[in-house]
Amino acid sequence: MEVKGRRKSSNVEDRRGISAGKIGGGLGGIGIVIAIIFTLLNGGDTGDVLDTVTKSITQNGQTTENYEPTAEEEELAEFISIVLADTEDVWQKVFAENGMTYQNPTLVLFTNSVSSGCGLQNAAVGPFYCPADYKLYIDLSFYKELKTRFKAPGDFAMAYVVAHEVGHHVQTLIGTSQEVHALSGKVSQAQYNEQVKRLELQADYLAGVWAHHVQNKGYLEAGDFEEALSAANAIGDDTLQMEAQGYVVPESFTHGTSEQRMRWFKRGFEFGTLEGGNTFKASNL
Repeated sequence: MEVKGRRKSSNVEDRRGISAGKIGGGLGGIGIVIAIIFTLLNGGDTGDVLDTVTKSITQNGQTTENYEPTAEEEELAEFISIVLADTEDVWQKVFAENGMTYQNPTLVLFTNSVSSGCGLQNAAVGPFYCPADYKLYIDLSFYKELKTRFKAPGDFAMAYVVAHEVGHHVQTLIGTSQEVHALSGKVSQAQYNEQVKRLELQADYLAGVWAHHVQNKGYLEAGDFEEALSAANAIGDDTLQMEAQGYVVPESFTHGTSEQRMRWFKRGFEFGTLEGGNTFKASNL
């Protein structure tokens, strides 16, 4: 994907190196009191202790740790910021064409764990979108996982992941996500899983819509589309279940098969509109 000299999004929140759920560099309230008493007994300045603690606490009650991003991570962070900017341009245009106003989400970069509007999460969950705070969360180590575990290398594979999570933001803005999640506890688990799967496949479609518009702008390079398909194929429910346990349980699928994920991404790429992605009415996914 061509990114040289292109606009980066201003809606990126960098929390890399910030440890979720700690206060005062690992000191709880009692620990801070003990530190102050110890300083007083030794003739020190309590202001220094408080200053150190204050500097380490973020607005989210988290603490900054020693973190030095690699050159590769910085390059990837810049790339993702450009991808986010592209999604902003595309969805603002598409929403305007449909008489709606698009609200940009925020993308949060983190390492290991993060506090979100959807609770405390760790990197093991992979990239995710939280509708409670309109934010996407990504640990850049997932890029390495895409290349190694999922055998889906290439920058556009990661771009597809970002576009998919933005797709969930689009679904939240138009109310689709709320309709699906409201079914939890009201229908059987198998029925709910089916609706969540269709929600995820629609997000794949919306990622394809984004790619359609990026292609029209001339930003895609040879092999980009195939990289996205490779990523969609690698993270299908059937592929992941077969890898983990040697068999598949279709009624437990919540994201769709590899073939379905690729099909809906390709459909979005072909249509380039909101109208063509109603997975909930599709008789054949």
